[in-house]
Order: sequence, then C-alpha cells, then structure tokens
Amino acid sequence: MTDSARPWVFDDVEDVVARFDARDHLLDEGTATAMYLAVELGRPLLLEGEPGVGKTTAAKVLADVLGSPLIRLQCYEGLSISEALYDWNYQRQLLAIRLAEAHGSTPTEDDLYTEEYLLERPILQCVRHQGAAPAVLLVDEIDRADDEFEALLLEFLGEFTVTVPELGTLTAAQRPVVVLTSNRSRDLHDALRRRCLYHWIDYPDRERAVAILRRTVPEASAALIERATDFVATVRGLDLDKAPGIAETIDWVSALSALGVSDLGRPGAGVSLAALAKTPDDRGAMGEAFADFVVAGAP
Repeated sequence: MTDSARPWVFDDVEDVVARFDARDHLLDEGTATAMYLAVELGRPLLLEGEPGVGKTTAAKVLADVLGSPLIRLQCYEGLSISEALYDWNYQRQLLAIRLAEAHGSTPTEDDLYTEEYLLERPILQCVRHQGAAPAVLLVDEIDRADDEFEALLLEFLGEFTVTVPELGTLTAAQRPVVVLTSNRSRDLHDALRRRCLYHWIDYPDRERAVAILRRTVPEASAALIERATDFVATVRGLDLDKAPGIAETIDWVSALSALGVSDLGRPGAGVSLAALAKTPDDRGAMGEAFADFVVAGAP
C-alpha cells in the first residue's frame, strides 16, 4: 500500500495504473512503467508521440496523483533564458536606484542583484520549490524550442541546478519530477536524450480507445463509441495533414453526442467532422472516407 505520508512514492507499476485510473485516466503498461521509473529513479522523462495522444495530459495527471504542484514551461521558437530560468526585476532595481540617489547614495551591483530582485521563471521556480512533495516540471513541446534552449536545459536536467552568475549555483532541495514532451517536429540532441528516460506514446489500441471514450464521454452510446473508434482508425491510414489523436476523437464523439447523433448513418452526421479534421484538405478527405465508411457499415 502506498505510504500515506509520502503519496508521491509509487509501490509499483500497478499502483501507477490504479492511481491514474482513479482519476479517470487509463494508462497502458508501458507509459505506467515509464512514469514509475521516472519517479523511482529521479530521472527526467521524455515522452514522444503524435499530437493528441495524451502526453501533456499524462504529465498533468501525474502531478495530481503525486499531490505535487505542476509547473509548466510551454516551449516555442525564440524561448529565452529570461523566460524559462530567471530574470531580474528591472523596474524595482530602477526604483531602488532613484530612491538611493534621492538620499545621496549610489547602489552597487551587489546591492541590486540580490534575492530581493530575482524573478523566478518555471525552471528556477522548480529548483527552489520547498513543499513536502517534489514539484512536477512539464517542459511541453521541447521540439518547438531552438537548439540553444536545449543547451540551457542540460545543466538542470543533469544535476537539477541553475547557475545565476550574480548569486552562484542554486541546487534543488529535492529532485523534481521532470516530464518533457515532444511531437518530433525536429530531432532533439543526443545530449538531452542521454539525460532522460524515454517513452513513445502510441495511439491507443481499439479496446483502450473505446474504454477511454466511455470514461470521457459517458453520455454517448456504446455503439456510437465503437463505430467512431473504428472510423478514426480508418482515417489515420489516409494521407492527412494531421491524423486525429485520442483528444480529437473525444472532441468528435462529444460533438456527436451534443448533436443527438447515436448512429453515424444518420443524415447530417458528417457535419460533425469539423470537430475531427483540422485543415480543409483533411476535412475533404475525411468526408469522402466517412461516406464510404457509412455505406460499408449499412445493413
């Protein structure tokens, strides 16, 4: 049984699955094992997979399961050290200079670059976290950031430290749980990969996809969920700009349910594909596939 005094410690992989399940998140054994090892070994975890397979959601639920604060760093091109690690409160520093000058003195750099003026960004916030449970840092879509940002991460991922030249090297009091996600829009450097455990999250198989939809869209009929799952599996085989993941499937079944559709063969059901397709070309391809799918499934 899980130590009630330390809820962030998992007993085993089955405990991970059970605690995620209690929060209506169904994990496969591979992802559960990766989560268990990341927490047990104190290693960063890199989750890769197609968009919409649940990488970000898994990290969010992990923080909830562990009773930890979730600190999220959303990556994008041009992400800088001042946005990811730390910055200085220049307005307060300028005010301090003016107040000092008004009293006939001049502050030195040692006066201005102190804890009082330090602004914690997500990574430093994670390092300086003092709670009972370790913080969970989600570095989301690391593949969207520049190569230079990856280099900034290496010190933190290797030693869980951040160096602030004016203050020295700051070390985490307890190892945070770090989850990085990537959609593989570009290759990540080997140096970053070596610092992380790795797991690829694939589209769920039919049985688990149906189970997920039953949990997340309970108002939808079992027959509708099964047919929708089969159709999504079919269109993933098309040459699409963006193949639908489980997130898009949930949106689509929710839309069908909201429209009162209980059978994909119902006239007008195809209009709901706007919740599944993300580009005009995909909408056209899915529309043709939908017509064929409905005809093929007609009694």
